[in-house]
Amino acid sequence: MKRLDWNRLDAVAQREALARPAQARADALRLGVEQIIAQVRAGGDTALRELSAKYDRCAIDAIEVTEAEFAAAEAALAPELKAAIEEAASRIAMFHREAAPRPVAVDTAKGVRVERVLRAISKVGLYVPAGSAPLPSTALMLGVPAGIAGCREVVLCSPARADGRCDEAVLFAARMTGVHKVFKLGGAQAIAAMAYGTASVPRCDKLFGPGNAWVTEAKLQVSSDPEGAAIDMPAGPSEVLVIADAEANPAFVAADLLSQAEHGPDSQVILLSPSVAMLDQVSAEVERQCAELPRASIAAQALAQSRLILVDSLAQAVEVSNRYAPEHLILQVAEPRALLDGIDSAGSIFLGAWTPESVGDYCSGSNHVLPTYGYARSYSGVSVASFQKQITVQELSADGLREIGPCTATLAAAEQLEAHRRAVTLRLAALEAKA
Repeated sequence: MKRLDWNRLDAVAQREALARPAQARADALRLGVEQIIAQVRAGGDTALRELSAKYDRCAIDAIEVTEAEFAAAEAALAPELKAAIEEAASRIAMFHREAAPRPVAVDTAKGVRVERVLRAISKVGLYVPAGSAPLPSTALMLGVPAGIAGCREVVLCSPARADGRCDEAVLFAARMTGVHKVFKLGGAQAIAAMAYGTASVPRCDKLFGPGNAWVTEAKLQVSSDPEGAAIDMPAGPSEVLVIADAEANPAFVAADLLSQAEHGPDSQVILLSPSVAMLDQVSAEVERQCAELPRASIAAQALAQSRLILVDSLAQAVEVSNRYAPEHLILQVAEPRALLDGIDSAGSIFLGAWTPESVGDYCSGSNHVLPTYGYARSYSGVSVASFQKQITVQELSADGLREIGPCTATLAAAEQLEAHRRAVTLRLAALEAKA
Protein backbone atom coordinates (compact mmCIF):
# COMPACT_ATOMS: atom_id res chain seq x y z
CA MET A 1 0.00 0.00 0.00
CA LYS A 2 1.26 3.45 -0.89
CA ARG A 3 2.18 5.69 2.06
CA LEU A 4 1.28 9.42 1.85
CA ASP A 5 1.30 12.51 4.09
CA TRP A 6 -1.88 14.44 3.31
CA ASN A 7 -0.54 17.80 4.44
CA ARG A 8 2.53 17.57 2.22
CA LEU A 9 0.46 17.02 -0.91
CA ASP A 10 -0.65 19.85 -3.18
CA ALA A 11 -4.22 19.99 -4.48
CA VAL A 12 -3.47 17.87 -7.53
CA ALA A 13 -1.66 15.23 -5.49
CA GLN A 14 -4.53 15.12 -2.98
CA ARG A 15 -6.98 14.43 -5.78
CA GLU A 16 -4.72 11.69 -7.08
CA ALA A 17 -4.42 10.21 -3.59
CA LEU A 18 -8.20 9.73 -3.46
CA ALA A 19 -8.61 8.68 -7.08
CA ARG A 20 -10.40 5.40 -7.66
CA PRO A 21 -9.08 2.75 -10.02
CA ALA A 22 -10.26 3.66 -13.51
CA GLN A 23 -13.64 2.14 -14.21
CA ALA A 24 -13.77 0.01 -17.32
CA ARG A 25 -16.08 1.98 -19.60
CA ALA A 26 -13.85 1.78 -22.62
CA ASP A 27 -15.33 1.94 -26.09
CA ALA A 28 -14.87 -1.81 -26.51
CA LEU A 29 -16.89 -2.50 -23.35
CA ARG A 30 -19.68 -0.11 -24.32
CA LEU A 31 -19.90 -1.58 -27.79
CA GLY A 32 -19.80 -5.15 -26.47
CA VAL A 33 -22.66 -4.49 -24.06
CA GLU A 34 -24.67 -2.73 -26.77
CA GLN A 35 -24.29 -5.80 -28.96
CA ILE A 36 -25.36 -8.17 -26.18
CA ILE A 37 -28.44 -6.07 -25.40
CA ALA A 38 -29.38 -5.91 -29.09
CA GLN A 39 -28.87 -9.67 -29.43
CA VAL A 40 -31.16 -10.39 -26.46
CA ARG A 41 -33.84 -7.99 -27.70
CA ALA A 42 -33.79 -9.59 -31.13
CA GLY A 43 -33.28 -13.24 -30.20
CA GLY A 44 -34.93 -13.59 -26.81
CA ASP A 45 -34.44 -16.94 -25.09
CA THR A 46 -32.41 -18.36 -27.98
CA ALA A 47 -29.93 -15.50 -27.61
CA LEU A 48 -29.78 -16.04 -23.85
CA ARG A 49 -28.81 -19.68 -24.33
CA GLU A 50 -26.15 -18.75 -26.90
CA LEU A 51 -24.68 -16.05 -24.66
CA SER A 52 -24.66 -18.35 -21.63
CA ALA A 53 -22.73 -20.95 -23.63
CA LYS A 54 -20.28 -18.28 -24.77
CA TYR A 55 -19.66 -16.39 -21.54
CA ASP A 56 -20.65 -18.77 -18.73
CA ARG A 57 -19.51 -21.90 -20.59
CA CYS A 58 -22.64 -23.82 -19.74
CA ALA A 59 -25.48 -25.33 -21.73
CA ILE A 60 -28.89 -24.21 -20.47
CA ASP A 61 -32.07 -25.97 -21.48
CA ALA A 62 -34.67 -24.56 -19.10
CA ILE A 63 -33.69 -20.96 -18.32
CA GLU A 64 -35.92 -20.80 -15.24
CA VAL A 65 -34.92 -22.70 -12.10
CA THR A 66 -37.35 -25.58 -11.55
CA GLU A 67 -39.02 -26.73 -8.34
CA ALA A 68 -36.83 -29.83 -8.44
CA GLU A 69 -33.72 -27.66 -8.53
CA PHE A 70 -34.93 -25.63 -5.55
CA ALA A 71 -35.58 -28.81 -3.61
CA ALA A 72 -32.20 -30.27 -4.52
CA ALA A 73 -30.46 -27.07 -3.51
CA GLU A 74 -32.10 -27.05 -0.09
CA ALA A 75 -31.29 -30.71 0.47
CA ALA A 76 -27.64 -30.17 -0.48
CA LEU A 77 -26.99 -27.34 1.99
CA ALA A 78 -25.50 -27.97 5.41
CA PRO A 79 -28.00 -27.32 8.23
CA GLU A 80 -25.72 -24.72 9.81
CA LEU A 81 -25.58 -22.71 6.57
CA LYS A 82 -29.37 -22.79 6.17
CA ALA A 83 -29.73 -21.68 9.79
CA ALA A 84 -27.27 -18.82 9.24
CA ILE A 85 -29.16 -17.64 6.14
CA GLU A 86 -32.44 -17.72 8.05
CA GLU A 87 -30.89 -15.89 11.02
CA ALA A 88 -29.45 -13.18 8.77
CA ALA A 89 -32.74 -12.79 6.92
CA SER A 90 -34.63 -12.25 10.18
CA ARG A 91 -32.37 -9.39 11.25
CA ILE A 92 -32.36 -7.80 7.80
CA ALA A 93 -36.17 -7.93 7.83
CA MET A 94 -36.36 -6.50 11.36
CA PHE A 95 -34.28 -3.45 10.47
CA HIS A 96 -35.84 -2.86 7.05
CA ARG A 97 -39.39 -2.99 8.42
CA GLU A 98 -38.55 -0.39 11.05
CA ALA A 99 -36.74 1.83 8.53
CA ALA A 100 -39.45 1.63 5.85
CA PRO A 101 -41.26 4.84 4.84
CA ARG A 102 -44.66 5.47 6.39
CA PRO A 103 -47.77 7.04 4.86
CA VAL A 104 -48.27 10.69 5.81
CA ALA A 105 -51.43 12.81 6.07
CA VAL A 106 -51.45 16.45 7.17
CA ASP A 107 -53.85 19.38 6.96
CA THR A 108 -51.75 22.22 5.54
CA ALA A 109 -54.68 24.64 5.91
CA LYS A 110 -58.29 24.40 7.05
CA GLY A 111 -59.99 22.10 4.56
CA VAL A 112 -56.74 21.20 2.78
CA ARG A 113 -55.58 17.61 3.30
CA VAL A 114 -52.25 16.54 1.73
CA GLU A 115 -51.12 12.91 1.91
CA ARG A 116 -48.32 10.62 0.86
CA VAL A 117 -49.29 7.08 -0.05
CA LEU A 118 -46.87 4.25 -0.79
CA ARG A 119 -47.11 1.88 -3.72
CA ALA A 120 -44.74 -0.96 -4.46
CA ILE A 121 -42.97 -1.03 -7.81
CA SER A 122 -44.88 -3.76 -9.63
CA LYS A 123 -42.11 -5.79 -11.25
CA VAL A 124 -38.50 -5.77 -10.05
CA GLY A 125 -35.43 -7.67 -11.19
CA LEU A 126 -32.64 -8.68 -8.82
CA TYR A 127 -29.13 -9.54 -9.96
CA VAL A 128 -26.92 -11.75 -7.77
CA PRO A 129 -23.33 -12.16 -9.02
CA ALA A 130 -21.50 -15.47 -8.94
CA GLY A 131 -18.17 -14.69 -10.55
CA SER A 132 -15.24 -15.63 -8.35
CA ALA A 133 -17.67 -16.58 -5.54
CA PRO A 134 -21.48 -16.88 -5.22
CA LEU A 135 -23.21 -14.27 -3.06
CA PRO A 136 -26.28 -15.62 -1.25
CA SER A 137 -26.06 -12.59 1.03
CA THR A 138 -26.94 -10.36 -1.92
CA ALA A 139 -30.06 -12.44 -2.53
CA LEU A 140 -31.05 -11.65 1.07
CA MET A 141 -30.21 -7.95 0.80
CA LEU A 142 -32.42 -7.58 -2.28
CA GLY A 143 -35.14 -10.16 -1.68
CA VAL A 144 -36.00 -9.12 1.88
CA PRO A 145 -36.81 -5.43 1.21
CA ALA A 146 -38.58 -6.32 -2.04
CA GLY A 147 -40.85 -8.61 -0.06
CA ILE A 148 -41.51 -6.04 2.65
CA ALA A 149 -42.33 -3.43 -0.01
CA GLY A 150 -44.89 -5.82 -1.51
CA CYS A 151 -43.64 -5.94 -5.10
CA ARG A 152 -46.11 -7.96 -7.17
CA GLU A 153 -43.46 -9.81 -9.16
CA VAL A 154 -39.87 -10.33 -8.02
CA VAL A 155 -37.48 -12.14 -10.36
CA LEU A 156 -33.83 -12.93 -9.78
CA CYS A 157 -30.99 -13.73 -12.18
CA SER A 158 -27.73 -15.39 -11.18
CA PRO A 159 -25.15 -17.05 -13.43
CA ALA A 160 -25.19 -20.82 -13.78
CA ARG A 161 -22.13 -22.96 -13.13
CA ALA A 162 -20.60 -25.23 -15.73
CA ASP A 163 -23.13 -27.91 -14.74
CA GLY A 164 -26.00 -25.61 -15.71
CA ARG A 165 -27.22 -25.03 -12.14
CA CYS A 166 -27.22 -21.99 -9.87
CA ASP A 167 -25.45 -21.93 -6.52
CA GLU A 168 -27.47 -23.82 -3.91
CA ALA A 169 -27.17 -21.16 -1.21
CA VAL A 170 -28.34 -18.44 -3.61
CA LEU A 171 -31.39 -20.53 -4.51
CA PHE A 172 -32.20 -21.23 -0.87
CA ALA A 173 -31.90 -17.53 0.05
CA ALA A 174 -34.03 -16.49 -2.92
CA ARG A 175 -36.79 -18.96 -2.11
CA MET A 176 -36.94 -18.10 1.58
CA THR A 177 -37.22 -14.35 0.88
CA GLY A 178 -40.19 -14.90 -1.41
CA VAL A 179 -38.58 -14.30 -4.82
CA HIS A 180 -41.11 -15.51 -7.37
CA LYS A 181 -38.86 -16.71 -10.19
CA VAL A 182 -35.14 -17.37 -10.55
CA PHE A 183 -33.32 -17.56 -13.88
CA LYS A 184 -29.96 -19.13 -14.66
CA LEU A 185 -28.54 -16.03 -16.33
CA GLY A 186 -25.52 -13.83 -15.74
CA GLY A 187 -23.75 -10.80 -17.13
CA ALA A 188 -25.10 -8.12 -19.44
CA GLN A 189 -27.50 -10.63 -20.99
CA ALA A 190 -29.29 -11.07 -17.66
CA ILE A 191 -29.71 -7.31 -17.32
CA ALA A 192 -31.02 -7.07 -20.89
CA ALA A 193 -33.47 -9.92 -20.31
CA MET A 194 -34.94 -8.31 -17.17
CA ALA A 195 -35.04 -4.85 -18.74
CA TYR A 196 -36.78 -5.80 -21.98
CA GLY A 197 -38.28 -9.22 -21.29
CA THR A 198 -38.19 -12.48 -23.26
CA ALA A 199 -40.57 -15.41 -23.61
CA SER A 200 -39.23 -16.77 -20.30
CA VAL A 201 -38.05 -13.69 -18.39
CA PRO A 202 -40.63 -11.05 -17.37
CA ARG A 203 -39.91 -7.45 -18.24
CA CYS A 204 -39.12 -5.51 -15.05
CA ASP A 205 -39.67 -1.89 -14.09
CA LYS A 206 -36.51 -1.53 -11.98
CA LEU A 207 -33.29 -3.53 -11.62
CA PHE A 208 -31.18 -4.02 -8.51
CA GLY A 209 -27.86 -5.52 -7.55
CA PRO A 210 -24.08 -5.32 -7.99
CA GLY A 211 -21.99 -6.88 -10.74
CA ASN A 212 -18.84 -6.65 -12.81
CA ALA A 213 -18.03 -4.00 -15.40
CA TRP A 214 -20.28 -5.67 -18.00
CA VAL A 215 -23.25 -5.77 -15.62
CA THR A 216 -22.68 -2.18 -14.51
CA GLU A 217 -22.43 -0.97 -18.11
CA ALA A 218 -25.58 -2.88 -19.04
CA LYS A 219 -27.47 -1.31 -16.14
CA LEU A 220 -26.36 2.15 -17.20
CA GLN A 221 -27.40 1.53 -20.80
CA VAL A 222 -30.87 0.16 -20.06
CA SER A 223 -31.53 2.93 -17.52
CA SER A 224 -30.82 5.59 -20.16
CA ASP A 225 -33.27 3.98 -22.61
CA PRO A 226 -36.92 5.07 -22.22
CA GLU A 227 -37.92 1.52 -23.20
CA GLY A 228 -35.51 -0.01 -20.67
CA ALA A 229 -35.69 -0.12 -16.88
CA ALA A 230 -34.73 2.07 -13.94
CA ILE A 231 -31.82 0.95 -11.73
CA ASP A 232 -31.03 1.14 -8.05
CA MET A 233 -27.82 3.18 -8.38
CA PRO A 234 -24.61 3.53 -10.37
CA ALA A 235 -21.88 1.39 -8.87
CA GLY A 236 -18.21 0.59 -9.13
CA PRO A 237 -15.76 -1.72 -7.38
CA SER A 238 -16.11 -2.35 -3.64
CA GLU A 239 -14.22 -0.04 -1.27
CA VAL A 240 -13.58 0.74 2.37
CA LEU A 241 -12.07 3.69 4.21
CA VAL A 242 -10.88 3.27 7.81
CA ILE A 243 -10.18 6.10 10.25
CA ALA A 244 -7.98 4.85 13.08
CA ASP A 245 -6.51 6.66 16.07
CA ALA A 246 -3.31 5.76 17.92
CA GLU A 247 -5.16 3.37 20.26
CA ALA A 248 -6.74 1.24 17.52
CA ASN A 249 -5.82 -2.42 17.19
CA PRO A 250 -3.63 -2.66 14.07
CA ALA A 251 -4.57 -6.31 13.51
CA PHE A 252 -8.27 -5.35 13.43
CA VAL A 253 -7.60 -2.46 11.06
CA ALA A 254 -5.56 -4.65 8.73
CA ALA A 255 -8.25 -7.33 8.73
CA ASP A 256 -10.90 -4.75 7.80
CA LEU A 257 -8.78 -3.45 4.93
CA LEU A 258 -8.17 -6.96 3.63
CA SER A 259 -11.84 -7.91 3.88
CA GLN A 260 -12.54 -5.45 1.09
CA ALA A 261 -9.30 -5.97 -0.83
CA GLU A 262 -10.17 -9.64 -1.33
CA HIS A 263 -13.38 -8.73 -3.20
CA GLY A 264 -11.55 -8.08 -6.44
CA PRO A 265 -8.41 -6.65 -8.03
CA ASP A 266 -10.18 -3.34 -8.70
CA SER A 267 -11.32 -2.88 -5.08
CA GLN A 268 -9.75 -0.06 -3.10
CA VAL A 269 -8.95 0.37 0.60
CA ILE A 270 -7.76 3.51 2.38
CA LEU A 271 -6.52 4.09 5.93
CA LEU A 272 -6.47 7.57 7.47
CA SER A 273 -4.68 8.09 10.78
CA PRO A 274 -2.92 10.89 12.66
CA SER A 275 -0.52 8.27 14.07
CA VAL A 276 2.66 7.37 12.16
CA ALA A 277 3.10 4.34 14.39
CA MET A 278 -0.40 3.10 13.53
CA LEU A 279 0.28 3.38 9.81
CA ASP A 280 3.52 1.42 10.23
CA GLN A 281 1.91 -1.31 12.33
CA VAL A 282 -1.06 -1.69 9.98
CA SER A 283 1.23 -1.89 6.97
CA ALA A 284 3.12 -4.76 8.56
CA GLU A 285 -0.10 -6.49 9.63
CA VAL A 286 -1.60 -6.21 6.15
CA GLU A 287 1.45 -7.88 4.65
CA ARG A 288 1.41 -10.65 7.26
CA GLN A 289 -2.32 -11.36 7.09
CA CYS A 290 -2.54 -11.11 3.31
CA ALA A 291 -0.01 -13.93 2.92
CA GLU A 292 -2.38 -16.23 4.83
CA LEU A 293 -5.47 -15.58 2.65
CA PRO A 294 -6.74 -18.02 0.04
CA ARG A 295 -7.44 -14.99 -2.19
CA ALA A 296 -4.06 -13.38 -1.48
CA SER A 297 -3.27 -12.72 -5.13
CA ILE A 298 -6.56 -10.85 -5.62
CA ALA A 299 -6.07 -8.84 -2.44
CA ALA A 300 -2.50 -7.98 -3.43
CA GLN A 301 -3.70 -6.47 -6.70
CA ALA A 302 -6.23 -4.31 -4.84
CA LEU A 303 -3.62 -3.25 -2.27
CA ALA A 304 -1.35 -2.02 -5.06
CA GLN A 305 -3.80 0.82 -5.70
CA SER A 306 -4.69 1.48 -2.07
CA ARG A 307 -3.41 4.10 0.37
CA LEU A 308 -2.09 4.66 3.90
CA ILE A 309 -2.54 8.39 4.54
CA LEU A 310 -1.17 10.41 7.46
CA VAL A 311 -3.45 13.25 8.59
CA ASP A 312 -2.87 15.78 11.34
CA SER A 313 -6.07 15.04 13.32
CA LEU A 314 -9.23 12.97 13.41
CA ALA A 315 -11.14 16.09 12.34
CA GLN A 316 -9.04 16.27 9.19
CA ALA A 317 -9.60 12.56 8.66
CA VAL A 318 -13.36 13.21 8.63
CA GLU A 319 -12.86 15.99 6.06
CA VAL A 320 -10.85 13.69 3.80
CA SER A 321 -13.37 10.88 4.22
CA ASN A 322 -16.26 13.13 3.21
CA ARG A 323 -14.30 14.15 0.15
CA TYR A 324 -13.76 10.50 -0.79
CA ALA A 325 -17.37 9.46 0.08
CA PRO A 326 -16.63 5.77 0.73
CA GLU A 327 -18.98 2.87 0.26
CA HIS A 328 -17.96 1.57 3.70
CA LEU A 329 -16.54 3.78 6.46
CA ILE A 330 -15.07 2.23 9.60
CA LEU A 331 -14.33 4.46 12.61
CA GLN A 332 -11.73 2.56 14.66
CA VAL A 333 -11.32 5.29 17.26
CA ALA A 334 -11.83 5.52 21.00
CA GLU A 335 -15.02 7.62 20.70
CA PRO A 336 -16.51 6.91 17.27
CA ARG A 337 -19.84 8.60 17.96
CA ALA A 338 -17.98 11.86 18.54
CA LEU A 339 -17.11 11.79 14.82
CA LEU A 340 -20.48 10.57 13.54
CA ASP A 341 -22.20 13.96 13.24
CA GLY A 342 -19.40 15.20 11.01
CA ILE A 343 -19.83 12.40 8.47
CA ASP A 344 -22.09 13.45 5.60
CA SER A 345 -21.05 11.15 2.75
CA ALA A 346 -20.75 7.39 3.24
CA GLY A 347 -22.74 4.36 2.15
CA SER A 348 -22.62 2.66 5.56
CA ILE A 349 -20.71 3.50 8.76
CA PHE A 350 -19.24 1.04 11.27
CA LEU A 351 -18.52 2.35 14.76
CA GLY A 352 -15.75 1.10 17.02
CA ALA A 353 -13.35 -1.78 17.41
CA TRP A 354 -16.03 -4.47 17.66
CA THR A 355 -17.90 -3.61 14.47
CA PRO A 356 -16.16 -5.14 11.46
CA GLU A 357 -17.56 -4.30 8.05
CA SER A 358 -18.24 -8.00 7.55
CA VAL A 359 -21.27 -7.93 9.86
CA GLY A 360 -22.91 -5.37 7.59
CA ASP A 361 -22.17 -7.55 4.59
CA TYR A 362 -24.08 -10.44 6.13
CA CYS A 363 -26.27 -10.18 9.16
CA SER A 364 -26.33 -7.02 11.29
CA GLY A 365 -29.54 -6.02 9.50
CA SER A 366 -28.35 -3.12 7.35
CA ASN A 367 -28.12 -3.45 3.58
CA HIS A 368 -24.85 -4.17 1.79
CA VAL A 369 -25.97 -2.96 -1.66
CA LEU A 370 -24.42 0.49 -1.38
CA PRO A 371 -23.25 3.37 -3.59
CA THR A 372 -19.58 3.14 -4.56
CA TYR A 373 -17.12 5.18 -6.60
CA GLY A 374 -18.06 8.44 -4.84
CA TYR A 375 -21.80 8.11 -5.47
CA ALA A 376 -22.35 8.13 -1.69
CA ARG A 377 -22.32 11.93 -2.07
CA SER A 378 -25.77 11.75 -3.63
CA TYR A 379 -27.11 8.17 -3.41
CA SER A 380 -28.25 5.95 -0.55
CA GLY A 381 -27.99 2.21 -0.17
CA VAL A 382 -30.85 -0.12 -1.08
CA SER A 383 -33.81 -0.08 1.33
CA VAL A 384 -37.53 -0.77 1.28
CA ALA A 385 -37.98 2.74 -0.15
CA SER A 386 -35.93 1.68 -3.18
CA PHE A 387 -38.73 -0.74 -4.09
CA GLN A 388 -41.56 1.76 -3.58
CA LYS A 389 -43.04 4.82 -5.20
CA GLN A 390 -44.17 7.69 -3.00
CA ILE A 391 -47.31 9.29 -4.41
CA THR A 392 -48.80 12.51 -3.06
CA VAL A 393 -52.56 13.03 -2.76
CA GLN A 394 -54.47 16.19 -2.02
CA GLU A 395 -58.12 16.89 -1.28
CA LEU A 396 -59.74 20.30 -0.72
CA SER A 397 -63.15 21.16 0.62
CA ALA A 398 -64.91 24.30 -0.57
CA ASP A 399 -63.53 26.12 2.46
CA GLY A 400 -60.09 24.76 1.63
CA LEU A 401 -60.21 26.24 -1.86
CA ARG A 402 -61.37 29.57 -0.41
CA GLU A 403 -58.39 29.37 1.95
CA ILE A 404 -55.58 28.71 -0.54
CA GLY A 405 -57.16 29.57 -3.90
CA PRO A 406 -56.13 33.27 -3.87
CA CYS A 407 -52.50 32.29 -3.19
CA THR A 408 -52.60 29.85 -6.10
CA ALA A 409 -54.13 32.42 -8.45
CA THR A 410 -51.55 35.05 -7.55
CA LEU A 411 -48.62 32.71 -8.19
CA ALA A 412 -50.13 31.45 -11.46
CA ALA A 413 -50.56 35.03 -12.67
CA ALA A 414 -46.94 35.80 -11.78
CA GLU A 415 -45.86 32.91 -13.99
CA GLN A 416 -48.21 34.05 -16.78
CA LEU A 417 -50.11 30.77 -16.78
CA GLU A 418 -53.62 32.05 -17.26
CA ALA A 419 -55.30 28.66 -17.55
CA HIS A 420 -53.78 27.70 -14.21
CA ARG A 421 -55.20 30.87 -12.65
CA ARG A 422 -58.64 30.38 -14.16
CA ALA A 423 -58.88 26.78 -12.96
CA VAL A 424 -58.96 28.32 -9.49
CA THR A 425 -60.82 31.59 -10.04
CA LEU A 426 -63.69 29.91 -11.93
CA ARG A 427 -64.29 27.68 -8.93
CA LEU A 428 -63.99 30.58 -6.49
CA ALA A 429 -66.55 32.50 -8.53
CA ALA A 430 -68.91 29.51 -8.49
CA LEU A 431 -68.60 29.30 -4.71
CA GLU A 432 -69.27 33.04 -4.42
CA ALA A 433 -72.34 32.77 -6.59
CA LYS A 434 -73.65 29.83 -4.62
CA ALA A 435 -73.18 31.70 -1.38
